[in-house]
Amino acid sequence: MRPWKISKKLGKHGPRFAWAIMLSVSAAFSTPVSAAQSSTSDTGTAVTPAAGEQSSQSAGLGKPAPPVFDRDAAFELSQAAIGRTLSERRFVDRKGKEVRLSEFRGKPLVVSLVYTSCYRICSTTTQNLARAVKAARSAVGDGAFNVVTIGFDVPIDSPEEMRRFARKRGVADEPNWKFLSVADRQSIQRLSEELGFVFEKSPKGYDHLIQATVLDAQGKVYRQVYGMDFEPAMLADPLKQLVFGQPVEGFSVSALVDRVRLFCTIYDPATGTYRFNYGMVVGLVLSGISLVVMGILLIRLWRKTLRAEHC
Repeated sequence: MRPWKISKKLGKHGPRFAWAIMLSVSAAFSTPVSAAQSSTSDTGTAVTPAAGEQSSQSAGLGKPAPPVFDRDAAFELSQAAIGRTLSERRFVDRKGKEVRLSEFRGKPLVVSLVYTSCYRICSTTTQNLARAVKAARSAVGDGAFNVVTIGFDVPIDSPEEMRRFARKRGVADEPNWKFLSVADRQSIQRLSEELGFVFEKSPKGYDHLIQATVLDAQGKVYRQVYGMDFEPAMLADPLKQLVFGQPVEGFSVSALVDRVRLFCTIYDPATGTYRFNYGMVVGLVLSGISLVVMGILLIRLWRKTLRAEHC
C-alpha cells in the first residue's frame, strides 16, 4: 500500500504515521552489517572475517557454504593434548637440512604453528612470541630451552618461505630458534593432532587457534599458551617450572640456586626481561632467622618447664 493511501485513512496525522510505518517495515527487512568484520577472540582464535555471514550469503547464492570454525571444540582438543608425548617427526630447516624432533629432547621446547601467507595475525603473533622468548631467557638462561616455528600450509610454507618469514619478522638471527617446513600434508596433520592444534581452510586462508605449545624435556605437552599478545609471564612461568623445578636427587649448591631463581625472579615491564628480586631474598632470609629464633626460645621455655616440674 502507498504511504498517501495509508495517510487518508489515518486523518490529519496520517502522513506522519504512514511514513513511520513504511520506514519500520523497510528496516525490518534490511540486512544489518556486522560491527565485527574482522576479529580475534580473547581466547586467541584467529577467525576469517564475518565467517557466519559469508556462509549465509553463499548458501543464498546456491554456492557451498564454507565450514564454520568451532572455537570451543578447538579449545577442548587443545587442552586435551596436555600430557601427550609427541611422536618422532622429521622437518626441513631454512637451509634445506633435515631436522628431527628428537634432536630437541633434553630441554623444554616451545612450538608455534603458522602459515606464511598470513600477513597480519601470524606475523604479529611471531613478533610477540619473540618478546616473550626474550623475557623467558632472561629468567632461565639463553640456552635453557629451544623454540621452533613450523609452517602448516603445505606445500606453500617451503624452506624458502620460512626463511623469508623469519627475516621479515626480525627473528631470523635469534639463537636456538628454528623455522621448519613439513614434507607432506599427512605429516602436518598428525603433528597438529598430537599438539592439539586445530586449523581449517577458509575463504581467506585458515581459521585456527593462536597457540604456542610448551613441551618438557621428554617431548610431552606441558602447557598451552593462547593469544596474539599474551603476557610474557604466561610463557616464562611454565619454562621456569620445567628448568628449575625438576626434582634433583641429593643436595647441591646449583640445585639450591635454581630453586631460588625459580621463586625470586620477577618480570620488569620497563626492560621486558626478568630480574632477580633481592627484596624477596632478604625477606626469606629474615623469615628464616625469625623461625630459628622462635624455635630456640620455645626450646628454652620447654626446658625451664621440665626443670620446674622436677623440683
